[in-house]
Amino acid sequence: VSDESAAGPLAERVPGVEVRSGTEGLSSLGAEADVCVNGVVGFAGLEVTLATLRAGRRLALANKESLIAGGPVVQRARRTPGAELVPVDSEHGAIHQCLRSRDPHGAPRVRRLVLTASGGPFRGRSREDLAHVTVDDALAHPTWSMGPKITVDSSTLMNKGLEVIEAHELFGAPAADEGVGVGFDDIDVVVHPQSIVHSMVTYTDGSTIAQLSLPDMRLPIGYALAWPDRIGTPFGDIDWAALARLDFEPPDLDAFPCLGLAYDAGRAGGLAPAWLNAANEEAVAAFLDGAIGWSDIARVCSDVLDRHDGTDAGDAGDVIEADHRARAVARSVMADRTR
Repeated sequence: VSDESAAGPLAERVPGVEVRSGTEGLSSLGAEADVCVNGVVGFAGLEVTLATLRAGRRLALANKESLIAGGPVVQRARRTPGAELVPVDSEHGAIHQCLRSRDPHGAPRVRRLVLTASGGPFRGRSREDLAHVTVDDALAHPTWSMGPKITVDSSTLMNKGLEVIEAHELFGAPAADEGVGVGFDDIDVVVHPQSIVHSMVTYTDGSTIAQLSLPDMRLPIGYALAWPDRIGTPFGDIDWAALARLDFEPPDLDAFPCLGLAYDAGRAGGLAPAWLNAANEEAVAAFLDGAIGWSDIARVCSDVLDRHDGTDAGDAGDVIEADHRARAVARSVMADRTR
């Protein structure tokens, strides 16, 4: 339970059951099982990610924020003997599957990673069209059923921007588990409204390998649980006779500036992604509360990122401190905007 004061009374009512509480109690769960599925929402998942990897367990990661904000620290934890990181995000799970087609003992020969985006509920709208959208508008996702925070992130394309940073952390560094040495200039985003192609990998000879399935999160979850095997139950199986079309188009960076901000933060490196992630969480919460408009989310994130001081992450404490500082800056920026 998150409320530490409730742990004692609860323990009395469930004799024989061990009750854990608070951040420490949550993170301790990562070392309990052979595979830990981290589906905690937001930055709060960082400690679970680190505890699981440091225990040498397999981490099935659905909490992208911990890898984005704490990238340098998480990368060190990944080097723990026995530690494995298998992504549960459908896009990164797709890339993980596409990379299975390469020779693990040869040169990567990967030229480009391509993440697909549904485009969210506002695909095709201009910046002017989006000036007065409501919370209900932003939560009306056309493809996926997700929580409010992630659904709003999808509407701004921040979710896709954070996934670009996550892809770089997962696959960009040669030292990563599936590292293929690609940089941010080699990671593209393409809008694909049907959400059938979940991601693609293009190799140096021009061949592109894609992972296709109907949108069903049970597939990437099962993939991460069974790795390196595959589960025997088909989720997201496609009826090819009924699949009429697959469309692709470039994202509109003018209408959806959050995607560009994520590229900027990723290229800046260090704790810049942590600052962006913290600013976005604060701005999205304010939008859901009706305190700021939808278009203000990108403006707040941009203002906060401009104030990033360029420091690097030495340990988890640095990441947590950066998160606190960026949130304080974001709240200050929003207070100034509403005066």
